[in-house]
Amino acid sequence: MSAVNMNPIIIIPARMASTRLPGKPLIDICGEPMIIHVLRQAERADIGPVYVAAGDQEIVEVVGQAGGKALMTDPDLPSGSDRVFQALSIIDKANYHDVVINVQGDLPTIAPGIIRSVVTPLANKNVDIATLVAEIVDVRERNDPNAVKAVAAIPKDEKIGRALLFSRAAVPWGHGEFYHHIGLYAFRRAALESFVSLPQGILEKRENLEQLRALEAGMRIDVALVDTIPDGVDTPADLERARDRIAP
Repeated sequence: MSAVNMNPIIIIPARMASTRLPGKPLIDICGEPMIIHVLRQAERADIGPVYVAAGDQEIVEVVGQAGGKALMTDPDLPSGSDRVFQALSIIDKANYHDVVINVQGDLPTIAPGIIRSVVTPLANKNVDIATLVAEIVDVRERNDPNAVKAVAAIPKDEKIGRALLFSRAAVPWGHGEFYHHIGLYAFRRAALESFVSLPQGILEKRENLEQLRALEAGMRIDVALVDTIPDGVDTPADLERARDRIAP
């Protein structure tokens, strides 16, 4: 099943509140706000309409001025997934879109091909949620709790496997690959609706990883293996790195 047959829609959740980088979506990167860079990369993926689900009116205005589509969502929603679902409920009352891609609003250098890759596991009708991983090559990253690891059964010479666990710990044990989880998700519509209705899971609270809620509830998450990890912007150092990459 191709992305076209899935009728995907891309929704980018964005809000101004950020502990380490307040006002992050509108921070300037080489002449344009960060959220506009993310919007443009998502549009270049060319697999469906792209919307920004904003928690602040100023984001809606900036996106609109740049020619993009944005809508206001409840500022007090607890997570990006909740924001994406509320936006979907407003945008697509006719249930036209079968797959919803959640692209984080702090990935200004994400490659369009990476976004396209996230839908591939959904060709298997038994998969509820798809996400991405990349092989960890820096040994230090294995023990870094800020780098989320995915325990996934990916057969040799294949690019898709089933996720069994996500953790900040260096798992699994033994010899073999370690996978860095990339926080980009493609949900089947029904799976997203179910996910946001669930209470927080026990392991979700412990690890502070919301995807564990889905696993604990029995949902199937498959991962697609990609070659590169998109640079997220969470700190001033990340911001300077993004500016260096985007600068002409």
